[in-house]
Amino acid sequence: MLRPWPLEIQLDKKSDKAIYLQIADAVIDAIKTGKLVSGNALPGSRQLAELLKVNRNTVVEALDVLIAEGWLITIDRKGTFVTQSLPQINHDAENKKDQKIKIEESKSFLVFDDGLPDSRLAPMNDLARAYRELFSRKSRWQIMGYSSELGNLEFRKSIAQMLNFKRGMSISYDQICITRGSQMAMYLASHCILKSGDFVLVENPGYKPAWEAFENAGATLLPVNVNSDGLDIDQVEKYLEKHSGIKAIYVTPHHQFPTTVTLSLKKRLKLIGLSNQYNFTIIEDDYDNEFHFGQRPILPISSYSVLKNYIYIGTFSKIVAPALRIGYLASSHENIQKIGNHRKIIDVQGDNIMEEAILNLINEGKIKRHLKKANLVYKNKRDYFESLLNQYLKDKITFTKPEGGLAFWIVPKEEIDVLEVFEKLKSQGIQIMSPNRFSFDETIKGFRLGYASLSEKQMEEGISVLSKLL
Repeated sequence: MLRPWPLEIQLDKKSDKAIYLQIADAVIDAIKTGKLVSGNALPGSRQLAELLKVNRNTVVEALDVLIAEGWLITIDRKGTFVTQSLPQINHDAENKKDQKIKIEESKSFLVFDDGLPDSRLAPMNDLARAYRELFSRKSRWQIMGYSSELGNLEFRKSIAQMLNFKRGMSISYDQICITRGSQMAMYLASHCILKSGDFVLVENPGYKPAWEAFENAGATLLPVNVNSDGLDIDQVEKYLEKHSGIKAIYVTPHHQFPTTVTLSLKKRLKLIGLSNQYNFTIIEDDYDNEFHFGQRPILPISSYSVLKNYIYIGTFSKIVAPALRIGYLASSHENIQKIGNHRKIIDVQGDNIMEEAILNLINEGKIKRHLKKANLVYKNKRDYFESLLNQYLKDKITFTKPEGGLAFWIVPKEEIDVLEVFEKLKSQGIQIMSPNRFSFDETIKGFRLGYASLSEKQMEEGISVLSKLL
């Protein structure tokens, strides 16, 4: 069993030094002064994050640095320990470390993100024009006053129409709340249906920012494995038989994050049946529904009329640009009323002007034309990325060509230390998502590589380097 954390670490949030580096330096100092010695076990990242009052991802980054520099070592199924063979401790090493940090902070990375769109394709000129016209066309009192906490009425009507016609749903505008991005939607949903002591089932691997929202509401997470056809429904059923307090399940069924797999029809129907039987809510995050290259996108689980309890989350950030924080959620009238009441506590209303500007682009057909153009570009990029994987990594990885979304999921055939590969790529100026960023406890042996924002030259450069490390 891991011993309690014995050190007092003072973090200075006003310092120029990043928090994860402050944590890493504190651990190194503890090793140098003998407070920690070779073989000592450290608590897990979750416990450390709670003790230090920081995001768990910050702790993971600090541990990644300490492992890469040789201060710590991870042992599967046992934990993280101070290494037996410590780095040489001298002033030269300290100076080199400081130089390395400065170089890394200023280095321009080739970034395989988690599947972000190419902002250069975004209709920003059209959006800026629409935004400016609102100021000149309307009286100041019309655009500067407060509006509904649920969002612009006409914008909600437009989204309801889109969901009904394109995604097979049957909802009205008063079942929709506009949010500042999908993360805010996740937070509002969590505080609407969850309380301390509740359980939430989550995909593993999965989307950690959503997990953090559920934990913030007081819930305990239960991880469910993801197979080639999506969520392990048998495992879901076992959890339901064991725990009486399961209130929700969070899923990304269209293009699962991070593996990109699609939840099969058989499993969708089974999940709906279990939701109705055990009275838990399906929180469906349809984060990139618009980017699908097959015949037609799979309809959301929330579109099935027999489903009683659902919260459906979507976003415009992927459609236009990541910096555009406009998301939405759809649910029952009762849930939306609760969500609206909570929204008023943290944010009286959203960006009413931006909502109207986007509405103008929708009504003018510009969003539709943008998506048509973007999907063609991304489909070509996906096909080229697939050719690179076959050219450089065919004998080293397994992968399935995704039908949609803006990323690939690749799994090394050989047993390798994926975190070591992550660090080696970083040292060569190539950044990917650390596998710890979507792993529940044990590190998942796979990589999510976003391709949409990269040029063909950048794709080939990155895959060529990765091939030498696998």
